[in-house]
Amino acid sequence: MNGHIATLMVHTSPLEQAGVGDAGGMNVYVAENAKRMAAMGVKVDIFTRRNSQDLPDVVELAQGVNVRHLDTGPIDGLTKEELPAHIGQLSQEFTNALNSTPRYDLVHSHYWISGMVGIPASKRFGIPLVHTMHTMAKVKNLNLADGELAEPELRAEGEKSVVQASSALIANTDSEAASLVSLYGACPDLVHVVTPGVDLYTFTPGVGKLAARLALGIPAEATVITFVGRIQPHKGPELLIRATAEMLSHSPHLRQKLMVYVIGGDSGTGSTEVSRLKELTKWLNLSDVIRFRDPIPRMELPNWYRAADLVCVPSYSESFGLVALEAQACGTPVVATAVGGLRTAVADGISGVLVDGHDPRAWSSVLARLISEPARRILLSIGAIEHSSHFGWDATARGTLDIYDRVLSLSQHQKSSSNR
Repeated sequence: MNGHIATLMVHTSPLEQAGVGDAGGMNVYVAENAKRMAAMGVKVDIFTRRNSQDLPDVVELAQGVNVRHLDTGPIDGLTKEELPAHIGQLSQEFTNALNSTPRYDLVHSHYWISGMVGIPASKRFGIPLVHTMHTMAKVKNLNLADGELAEPELRAEGEKSVVQASSALIANTDSEAASLVSLYGACPDLVHVVTPGVDLYTFTPGVGKLAARLALGIPAEATVITFVGRIQPHKGPELLIRATAEMLSHSPHLRQKLMVYVIGGDSGTGSTEVSRLKELTKWLNLSDVIRFRDPIPRMELPNWYRAADLVCVPSYSESFGLVALEAQACGTPVVATAVGGLRTAVADGISGVLVDGHDPRAWSSVLARLISEPARRILLSIGAIEHSSHFGWDATARGTLDIYDRVLSLSQHQKSSSNR
C-alpha cells in the first residue's frame, strides 16, 4: 500500500530515551516500524501527548515519519497511571487533529490507553482501527513480582473495549495471540501475529568483545553479566541481584572477576526502585560486584551488549523482549525467563538459556554453569547471531503492511456492499 497512517502512542513518545520513565521497547518498536514502513512508501504520523514545553507541534523523526503532539493535561508530571482520567480530552484532541489534516487510511494504536483514545475518531471518520496491546493487564496480573501491585480493573475493561472495537489486532507472538482470544474474547480471525524486529544494521557483533571492553574501560579478563531495561519489579533486576548473591555464596572464587551491570532508569514518575536496589546491593555486600548505570543512548548500546559474557532478561512477563534480540544480534547469549514472547525471542539451548520461574537459586545455577563453560558460550554466541538474523524490522514492517492491506480491502468491500 502507499497510504497515510495515523499511529497513536499517547502515554510515551518515540522521541524519548528508552529505559527512562515509561519509555521502553514499545518506543523502539513504533519508531523503527514506522521508519521501515515509510521507506516502503507509506507516510506515518505518530500522535503522542506533548510532555515538554520545548517540543514543537510537529517533529520529523525520519523521511515520511512525523511526530505530532497533542495538548492534554499538565505538560509535566502526569504519570501513566493518571492518564486514563484524560482519555476523553485526548480523544477530542485527536479527533480535532484528524479534522485538520489530510485523510488517513487507518488508525494504528499502541497500548490500551491509545486504543481508547482512537475508538471515537475511528467511528466518526469511518477509519478502521488496528491495535497492538504490547502488554495486557490480565497477563501481567497472572505473573506479578513479589510486592508488585496488580493492574487495575479499569485497564482490563479498557483493553476489552479496544479488542471489541478493532478491525484487527496485532500480537507479537502466538502466545500473545492466544491470550487475546482466551482472556479477552477476541475473534481469532481478527488476531494476527507479527514478530517485532531488531536493527540488524546497528546491533551487530561489530568490533567484538575485547575491543568493546577496551572502549568501555572494562577489563579484558572480567566476567560480565548485564541487565538492560527500565528498573521496575516486573523486569526482574532484583532477581539478578539476588541470584548473584546466591552464586557467590557457593562459588566465591568468581567474585574477583565478576562484574554485573544494571543499566536503566526508574520506571514511572516518582519511582525510587533504583535507590531501593542500591540499598539491597549494599545489604547483600555486593557493592564491589553490582554496578548501576544510567540508561545508555541506543547508538552506544551495542558495545555494552558486545562487552558482556551474558545478558539477563529476568522479566515476570514480556510481550516479546527486544533487549534479548538486540543482545543476541551483537553475539551475546541471553539468559531469560521462560515466559511470553521471550520463548520466541530466545532459542533455548541454541541462542541462550530459558529459565523456569524466578528462584534466585535456579538462576544462580544456570549463570554459574555458563560462566564455567566458555566453549558452550561460544556456541551460544554463534547461535545468537543466527537466530536474531531472522527478526529484522523490514520483515516486521512488511507483515504490518500486509495486515493493513487486508483490513482496508475488507473495509472497502463492506462499504460497497452497504451501498448496494
